[in-house]
Amino acid sequence: MCLQTYKREIMDIWLALQAFILGVVEGLTEFLPVSSTGHQIIVADAIDFGGQRAKAFNIIIQLGAILAVMWEYRRKIAEIVVGLPREQSAQRFTVNLLVAFFPAVILGLSFADLVEQWLFNPITVATALVTGGLIMLWAEKRKHKVAAQTVDDVTWKQALKIGCAQCLALIPGTSRSASTIIGGLYFGLSRKAATEFSFFLAMPTMVGATVYSVYKHRELFAGGEDVWVFVIGFVTSFIFAMLAVRALLKFIANNSYAVFAWYRIAFGLLILATWQLGFIDWTSIGE
Repeated sequence: MCLQTYKREIMDIWLALQAFILGVVEGLTEFLPVSSTGHQIIVADAIDFGGQRAKAFNIIIQLGAILAVMWEYRRKIAEIVVGLPREQSAQRFTVNLLVAFFPAVILGLSFADLVEQWLFNPITVATALVTGGLIMLWAEKRKHKVAAQTVDDVTWKQALKIGCAQCLALIPGTSRSASTIIGGLYFGLSRKAATEFSFFLAMPTMVGATVYSVYKHRELFAGGEDVWVFVIGFVTSFIFAMLAVRALLKFIANNSYAVFAWYRIAFGLLILATWQLGFIDWTSIGE
């Protein structure tokens, strides 16, 4: 009896550690252009965190990350909500977000299940990391013609183009942040405007995805036995997402996104190399 209790305690400690690790990964990578979904897939496979519990857990930690960025921009959100009935700038900003939001909604609802079935694996992630990193390097080297210095200067046409770019993030490893930030730079936004617009676009996109996922997998939340695991992941994700957002805004003030591009390339090549050389069979981990 004592041995069984000891084993159960060890398993609980390991489960708590898994929740903490994945919460850190989600928080740090959700708003950086390195693909949070890609990192979650690889890390979850590596630490053997899968099954139905993992689906519910991922929904919870994603919610923690999005609430962190909403808290960070709470004043701007309050200004928009208060000014929406009468201020043209608030109305235009809201329209831009909706215009950018809908392409991902349409494609996401149409192809999300197929993407999850066929592309949610470490090899796809690694390939997308490398490809996305190369595109980021190209985007950073080209000359930027800035037409929008702040998020308030963005036009609905630019918003629509950025929204279409966001659809690329359906491919795991591409990164929603990378797609929208690089798309923003390409379509005439300053580096700061592209980054902040990416943050604001994440709010309706991720809240919508979370609500849809909760409804789709609502049976996973019926039992309630894993609440403590969800709490660890949620709090950890919230804290580290807030730290990541603040650090990224300071970083891009004087630096380019090249460092993230090189990180993506190195990480992706590492996964592909260990697979090709037979060190790790990434195609079977987590099955």
